[in-house]
Order: sequence, then structure tokens, then C-alpha cells
Amino acid sequence: MATSVGHRFLGLLHGVAPWRSSLHPCEITALSQSLQPLRKLPFRAFRTDARKIHTAPARTMFLLRPLPILLATGGGYAGYRQYEKYRERELEKLGLEIPPKLAGHWEVALYKSVPTRLLSRAWGRLNQVELPHWLRRPVYSLYIWTFGVNMKEAAVEDLHHYRNLSEFFRRKLKPQARPVCGLHSVISPSDGRILNFGQVKNCEVEQVKGVTYSLESFLGPRTCTEDLPFPPAASCDSFKNQLVTREGNELYHCVIYLAPGDYHCFHSPTDWTVSHRRHFPGSLMSVNPGMARWIKELFCHNERVVLTGDWKHGFFSLTAVGATNVGSIRIYFDRDLHTNSPRHSKGSYNDFSFVTHTNREGVPMRKGEHLGEFNLGSTIVLIFEAPKDFNFQLKTGQKIRFGEALGSL
Repeated sequence: MATSVGHRFLGLLHGVAPWRSSLHPCEITALSQSLQPLRKLPFRAFRTDARKIHTAPARTMFLLRPLPILLATGGGYAGYRQYEKYRERELEKLGLEIPPKLAGHWEVALYKSVPTRLLSRAWGRLNQVELPHWLRRPVYSLYIWTFGVNMKEAAVEDLHHYRNLSEFFRRKLKPQARPVCGLHSVISPSDGRILNFGQVKNCEVEQVKGVTYSLESFLGPRTCTEDLPFPPAASCDSFKNQLVTREGNELYHCVIYLAPGDYHCFHSPTDWTVSHRRHFPGSLMSVNPGMARWIKELFCHNERVVLTGDWKHGFFSLTAVGATNVGSIRIYFDRDLHTNSPRHSKGSYNDFSFVTHTNREGVPMRKGEHLGEFNLGSTIVLIFEAPKDFNFQLKTGQKIRFGEALGSL
């Protein structure tokens, strides 16, 4: 009915009345007189405007349709992930062990496609910007409140002292804030949370319980060079056996996660000599415990600096793993190290030897001595050789501070 009336209206407006025969002559005369003023209007513009009014919203909705679909899909996926985490926490409270659900190859590839290296470089530049004096206290106070930073331990508690975010992140502690344990052979090199520890078995290391990464992929292949503190093994030997230099010893590991609110410097965990550095440019994905449970071989994907050497029981290594917004890894005695640099491509690595003709041993480090720093929170991985009676004095998930005991014989 509405369509028929509309067509009659358009026909009358154009002077065409195909339905003239169906109307009474008096009706035709009355309609013609009432529509006479509309004949003076430009009908083409009127009709075009009418079409715009009816078609523009449809065109706009068609153009914006991918956005609501993307938001709905992303929101639904995020909601599903949060529900899964909530369910896992509830089951853990009941004492039930939950097998980890690993990310698929497409999920890891999608995550790695995010330009985290570029974003981390931008974040690093932002951290170097000097803040106005009046803005320092509110900015740092917000960070302290968000991440639970204990400024009473800082060597300088006055927030106005720190000119930029970088200086605040790398703040030094009071000397008595972290006493170094002298009774145990290995101490924690940093503040953080213990993600995992134990013996290395079958050339696989656990980043968290049930999720492993390859020892060889993490440290890189061994080369037959004089500066390495362990002899090359035959090709038939496993990579693990190449690292164990003394009969009766085992290979151990410990993973420490540094949260953004933790003290960002790391120290020597024992008395040892650093002879070699290997830098792996890579992705800068988040390394928080949730991601470590979700992405297999997460530490092998990310940028990292591997320091290897030896201690009194054989092979010893400390690896600083980068993360999102933590592209900057600094080793105090290594001025040639430049991390998250555009000139380095992913999938490669570069070596540097601290053993020279004038220095045949390397860089000696004392337990508790300053070793390096992160720009923000990240992860430290210790892999070392020790006798079979070495015991960790830890619990998975516990908080630990620099200087506290990891284990001893």
C-alpha cells in the first residue's frame, strides 16, 4: 500500500499520472492544486537528497562493519581468556593440577607480527625525556602505587631527584637494603619471583611447570673455540653432556621473573669468571608468568644476552631475557653490547669473547657484584653445573630478593 501511494505521489509530481483512470476527477483536481507549490522546487535535488537520507546510513554501516566485528571478536576472545584464567585459579584453590594450554602456531605468529621491537625503542626514547620538576612526583607516585614500589629501600627517596623515567627505573638501593648471604654458594641475582628450578633433563628446560624450551636453542650451538670454558663434545653426545665438564655433576637451572615494580638491576649470583657473551636479537614478547604458561619456548623467541663462563664446580651461565618495553639490556663491563638495535635481524646471534691474549681468563665476578640492568621488568635464567648433592632452597612461585639464597651443597 505504501509503495503504491509513493509511486502515485512521484507520478503526480512529474506530471505523469498512470493511475489517473483509477482516481475521480475531483480527486485529481484537488491533488494537483495541493502539489502545485512543490512543482516549483528542483525535484532532482529533492529526490537525490531523499536517496542520500536513506542510503547514507547503510553505506556508513557497510564501511564500519569490520570495526564492530573486530571489536566483538577481540572482546570475546579476551573475555574467554579471562574466564579460562578464572577457572584455572578456582581449580588450583581446590588443589587440582591443570595442564597448560599452549598457544597455537598461528597465535604465536600473530603475536610476533606486532612491532614490539619498534614500540620498545619508542618507549626507551620516551624514558629518556626529562620531566618538568613539577611533574615528577605525580608521575612516579602513580607508578609506585600501580606496581607497589618500596621507595624506602631506594638510595635516594626524593622523587624530584630522578630526571626521567629511565633514572627512576634504574634507581640504586641503600647498601643495607639487600644483605648478601655468605653461607650459600649461589644467591639470587635479582629481586623477582621464582618461576621454576631444578635439574635439566633430556636437553629440555622448564620455563614453568609443564612448558619447556630447548636448551640448545636457548644457549645456541657450542663452537670449538679456545675461549669457551668447556671442551667440545663428539657429535654423538647430547648438548647437555657438552656443558657438563666434570664426572658426577648435573646441570641445574633457575628462572626468576622481574615484575615492573621490582628492583631492575641484577648482580653476580656467585664467584665466577665470564669468558663469553652471545647476543640473540629477537622478539620482545611479554614474559610474565601467564605468557610463560601459554607460549612454548617463549625465552627462545625473545631477545636475550647469554653470559657463559665457569665457577668452582664447572660450567656457569646467566641469561638476561628481554621483554616488551625491555629491549634495553645493559652489561656493565660490556660496552660493545647494543640490544634492540635495528641493525640486528631476528634469527641471528653474535658472539664476543672476553678472553684475549692479554687476559686468558675473562672477567672475574664476585658474588653480589653489580653485573647489569634492565630498563623495566624481565627475566633472569641461570643454567649451571654442580655436584649431584646440590639442593635448591626454593618454592615455585615464591618472592625472592637479591642476595637471598638459591641453593648450596
